[in-house]
Amino acid sequence: MEMASAAKSVVYALDVMDAILELPEMRARVRRWTVAEYEKLGDDPAFRRTELIRGIIVNKLSKSPLHSNATTRFYVFLVRTMRPEFVVRQEQPLRLADSMPEPEISVMHGTLADFDTRHPSTAELVVEVAVSSVAPDRENASLYAEAGVTQYWIVLGETEQVEVYRRPLDGVYQERRTYGRGEVIEGVGVIAGPVPVDTFFV
Repeated sequence: MEMASAAKSVVYALDVMDAILELPEMRARVRRWTVAEYEKLGDDPAFRRTELIRGIIVNKLSKSPLHSNATTRFYVFLVRTMRPEFVVRQEQPLRLADSMPEPEISVMHGTLADFDTRHPSTAELVVEVAVSSVAPDRENASLYAEAGVTQYWIVLGETEQVEVYRRPLDGVYQERRTYGRGEVIEGVGVIAGPVPVDTFFV
């Protein structure tokens, strides 16, 4: 009970005290959580819409219709075209060294049964959709690079573009390219052919 109460305080602080938490002396006092501690919070309703990012529990943002539809369009595309040796999941955790993000889409080598008793610790492809603010998703590139995620995509809803990060090395993606409407993303790996950027948009 005491641990859950402390966690609720952390979530509240991150919601309403952003300016204060920018102060180094205040950030040093924020309670850091390990992945194992976060998992123990289980099904507490207070944490059903949260993620663990760099040891900090944060609330997930609400999704706009554009955000939801871009995610769903690509999920449907993947289900139809993905190679059989891969599995796709929507908004499910990845268990990383100090984080448990729940990206819009993650594609792993294997089958769903491989993850009945454990969350994936890496992925072939992670996709995040950014409509109101892209900064947090760009910051999370380091999370996925450190975990060896082969490709990380950020779908930019307002500009109808996709940022593609590739070749993780020492916690940093060595390649970044932005694709726009009418272009295709080659070398995806999890499907046989290219991915049209228009797949995400009307």
